[in-house]
Amino acid sequence: MFKDATIVFDLDGTLVDTAPDLTNALNDVLTRRGHAAVPAETIRACVGHGARVMIEEALRRASAEDDVDRMLAEFLVYYEANIAAESRTFPGAVAALDSLAAQRATLAVCTNKREHLSRRLLQELQIEGYFAAIAGRDTFAVSKPDPGHLTGSIALAGGDSSRAVMVGDSAGIRISIGMGTSSGG
Repeated sequence: MFKDATIVFDLDGTLVDTAPDLTNALNDVLTRRGHAAVPAETIRACVGHGARVMIEEALRRASAEDDVDRMLAEFLVYYEANIAAESRTFPGAVAALDSLAAQRATLAVCTNKREHLSRRLLQELQIEGYFAAIAGRDTFAVSKPDPGHLTGSIALAGGDSSRAVMVGDSAGIRISIGMGTSSGG
């Protein structure tokens, strides 16, 4: 059924529950800079939008100001060093990848996480080998929700947009590609 199809996955919140490690990185930078930590539930909705948005949202909720660029740099150092401390694939994710691979689908990742961090996370979780392409927010000149991020990911995987679908967790992003309307996340 999926032979010659390209299935593109979002990463955070779709294949992998990264919220615990992202929250830990955020709280590390917040508390080191004298701000209150935030509970995971507060920031979970921002996870797919990137670390900068998570930091800005935490500061907004606390009615606080700080140097977001410096905080982002500190966040990334902590996060990279602890990228898979608590992050885990969602139940059934690896079985789904196995099934799709067995059906000869081409698998790819299209995420707003930086490419080197995406690769590192997938390596740590021992699932990088499933993917013909891994495209992060910095792989191309555009990133999600720009459709060029998805079409670039499909091309990077050697796929055909007319035989591709994206699997994601964000309700509001719809990109019409190939096999039907797909949700980006």
